Amino acid sequence: MLFDIVHTSGTVVYFVFVILFWWMSRVPRTDPGAGWWACALLSMASARLLLFALEGIATPRTVTLTYAAFICLEKILFVLGLIRFLKLGIRDRWIFGPAALMGLWTGVAWLTPASLSAYSIGLTAFNAAALAFAAACCLRQRHAVSGRLILVTALVSGVLALHWTTFPLAFFQAHWRIIGLAIGSALSLVLYLSLLANVLQQLQHRLLDAEAHALELAYYDPLTGLNNQNYLGKLFEQALLLATRPHHFVAVFYIDLDNFKPINDSAGHRTGDEVLKAVAQRLKACTRSTDISARIGGDEFIVVATQLEQNAQIDLIARKLLARLSEDITIEGAAYTLGASIGISLYPAHGTSLTALIEAADAAMYQVKYHGKHGYAIHGRDGPRGAEAASAA
Repeated sequence: MLFDIVHTSGTVVYFVFVILFWWMSRVPRTDPGAGWWACALLSMASARLLLFALEGIATPRTVTLTYAAFICLEKILFVLGLIRFLKLGIRDRWIFGPAALMGLWTGVAWLTPASLSAYSIGLTAFNAAALAFAAACCLRQRHAVSGRLILVTALVSGVLALHWTTFPLAFFQAHWRIIGLAIGSALSLVLYLSLLANVLQQLQHRLLDAEAHALELAYYDPLTGLNNQNYLGKLFEQALLLATRPHHFVAVFYIDLDNFKPINDSAGHRTGDEVLKAVAQRLKACTRSTDISARIGGDEFIVVATQLEQNAQIDLIARKLLARLSEDITIEGAAYTLGASIGISLYPAHGTSLTALIEAADAAMYQVKYHGKHGYAIHGRDGPRGAEAASAA
């Protein structure tokens, strides 16, 4: 009666795990190990069902050998799934070789009158070796797989390998048949539960990585790594909090590169992209950690200078930017000369929103373009300051 209860409950739980692993294998980008483990559990559940189906129909020897064959198949599928989950790079033939030997051993036991106790030695060695191999692989790859759950898999595999060494006792002590089966079933369930937890954890990490990548695409320019216009508004709100301190104000620098289009047209877009990357690095080098640098499209950039206390700082920053952006940029041995037209607006003198400040800075930038490029102008003030301003930096 107890034997039937153990088998029935174990079979039901195995089928539940089969469904869970199969479902996980259908999730996009899930490690392929989940599908192999679903097949492994299906083999184990089938072995349990065959015990009931063959009872009273086949001889005890046939029932035992059939059950053993499905259990060996389960170990093969389990190891193949683990190899793929851990990305070990072990070729399948190294697993199929021992599996073929075990199949041959089972065939010999089926066709000859050799005692089952002798056959159990080979069965024990095969299953214990497969589980010990799995435990060693998990320990070896514990740093490559995120989380500590893989250590649980290693531990349970090792304990289950030791448990398998007691399998021959079932042929000499009848009570061990039930006790050993109950312990083995419990350990197997814990083993596959740990594997399911590992798959779920891997999926969780991938979802978090995908979310982080999506946020990066949403807030950062993929080419230059600078903030993009979407994120600029959020950062500007934070900058305004700093500007509320006494005597502090914020300046918006609208930067449009000079002579970039000819470089892009003559040298190609690939070179143009490298030039834009170099410009982005120079903007980062010219600004403070409290300032904001962003690319808003094409060859247009914005720098938001925060925590300014004196108007002289505006001219100093503009001259520094002009001087740095006028230096040659070398790409694959060829030097390219740019310049910049910079329009500047101030908060709150020229607007209280980012949109208004960008429009004011853009209007000032066009004044610079109109008067010959390569200079800077502050919105609402007398004409732009040209290239000589940069030489004074």
